[in-house]
Amino acid sequence: MSNLSANLYRLFVASILFRSIHGLTQPSRRSILKSSTFGVASILLSDPPKAHAVNQSKPKEFVDVGTQAPPPDGESAFTTLDNGVKIKDFRVGSGDDIVQGNSQNVMIQCTGRLLNLNGVIFYSTKNNNPDGFGPVPLSLNFGKGEVLPGLESGIIGMKKGAIRRIIVPADLAYSKYPELEPKPTSANDQRALDSVVKNTRRDATIMFDVQVERFK
Repeated sequence: MSNLSANLYRLFVASILFRSIHGLTQPSRRSILKSSTFGVASILLSDPPKAHAVNQSKPKEFVDVGTQAPPPDGESAFTTLDNGVKIKDFRVGSGDDIVQGNSQNVMIQCTGRLLNLNGVIFYSTKNNNPDGFGPVPLSLNFGKGEVLPGLESGIIGMKKGAIRRIIVPADLAYSKYPELEPKPTSANDQRALDSVVKNTRRDATIMFDVQVERFK
C-alpha cells in the first residue's frame, strides 16, 4: 500500500470513529422529554451547563418533539392545552390553592431548554445566586403581559411545590415575544436563544421545567 493510500485509509477510519463517538455523546431530544421525576428535579436544582454550540442539524426523529409517542411504562403522557402548549406533571404539590390567571408574585425555580439544539439550557434560576445562599426564584406577575403566554398558561393550575414540564410552541414563546420573561441572564445564553429564534429555518419550540415555590 502506498503512503498516500495508507494516509487516506487512516483518515477514513478516524472519521468513522469520530462520528461514532459523537453519536454516543450527543444528547437526544427524545431522552430529554422522557426524563424521570428525578431527572427534572436535578435540572432545577443542579448547576446548569453553559450554552454552547452543538450539532445544528435537526434529527428527523425529533420533528414532532417526540411527545406523540406512547410514554414508557409507568409514565404519564403530555396533556395538550387548547393553545397547543403541552404539560406533564412530575409532582402535584400540596394545598388547595392553585396558580390563577391573575396570580401575583408567582415565585418559581425554572430551567429553559432549546429543543432544536437538543436541550441546550439557555435560562436557569440556578444562575441567580448572588450571595451564595441558594438560587433566588423568578417572580412573575400573571395577567399583565409580562410573561411568555405559553409559559404562563402552562403554569396556571399548579400548586405550591409542584413540578411541571411545559413545552411551548414558537408562536407563544420568544419568536413572537422576545422581550418577555424569563430572559437569559448572560450574553452566551442570549446568543444561544437568538441562534434559534432568529433563524426562521429552526424550530423555536421551548421546553421549561418549573417548580412553584409560592404565590399570592
